[in-house]
Amino acid sequence: MGMSQDNLRGFILALLSSVFIGASFIIKKKGLRRAAAVSGVRAGYGGYAYLVEPLWWLGMVTMIVGEVANFVAYAFAPAILVTPLGALSIIVSAILAHFMLKEKLHQLGVLGCIMCISGSVIIVIHAPQESPITSVQEIWAMATQPAFLLYLGSVIVLVVLLILYFAPRCGHTNVLVFTGICSLMGSLSVMSVKALGTALKLTFEGKNQLVYLETWFFMFIVATCVIIQMNYLNKALDTFNTAVVSPIYYVMFTSLTIIASVIMFKDWDGQNTGSIISELCGFIAVLCGTILLNSAKDSDRGSSFRGEHAPLSPTLSTGLFSGNRETLKHDEENELLPDDICLRKQEPY
Repeated sequence: MGMSQDNLRGFILALLSSVFIGASFIIKKKGLRRAAAVSGVRAGYGGYAYLVEPLWWLGMVTMIVGEVANFVAYAFAPAILVTPLGALSIIVSAILAHFMLKEKLHQLGVLGCIMCISGSVIIVIHAPQESPITSVQEIWAMATQPAFLLYLGSVIVLVVLLILYFAPRCGHTNVLVFTGICSLMGSLSVMSVKALGTALKLTFEGKNQLVYLETWFFMFIVATCVIIQMNYLNKALDTFNTAVVSPIYYVMFTSLTIIASVIMFKDWDGQNTGSIISELCGFIAVLCGTILLNSAKDSDRGSSFRGEHAPLSPTLSTGLFSGNRETLKHDEENELLPDDICLRKQEPY
């Protein structure tokens, strides 16, 4: 199946977005460390000193540029094409982490990168063509259909539960809590971004969509979701290793976004079974690649999954379900700059 002009534009914008977003993870983490070294209070424990740290703002600007490119990409291409390409940001993040954060990347990690790229290519080749949308009110009708309202209600309940119950109890020991909040809200933000991007695209084409209340409502949802995402992403990055946060966030965010898009925009309607299976295979290849990439860096450093007195097997499941904040502190100490080591004395035990 040939790629349409709109899908091609979306594909190129998604690639650029991945480069900027992948770099922003590393820049922001270095900014978080520097801010914590000055204030003595880490972002994961409620510190906001990073707000006056120039390096963190550089990372934020880099991420904003990437998100803007991503925003525009959704206006041209379906989410099932744009979102999985976020795997490339993990590759960028892994390469930069290797050089800037001393998080080693060896042969297994390279294999993971190759799998991510291969899976992305398969998804691009078999991506569906979107049905033309002529008004934001069409998207509103999709957003208010019973199936998507059920998904929306489930997301809201889970996010409230994670924030109010799980975050205070195990947010700093289980990486799934903070990343889960980001991913759930992210799936809603992508749907709203696509709706808003399409509305603006139609407006620029001469069909003014700003006169509709639905356009402004989608804009409000985007702002709300992004604020919540950024807050909990900062907590996740500061509390856990980048090698853990990046792939888990990608896997959860992408899976939930594809589910939301299939429900709301019915991306698979009109596609044959072979194309759908190919897309799923490509997505699975990308998921496996991200896990391999994470495992490669974990096995090299022991990551944040070593015991305080004796090393444990550095598996992903260990990090997900028995990650210990105290052991993470010892690993990050090896990565900090000399003038940052004083953080050890100020972290809660």
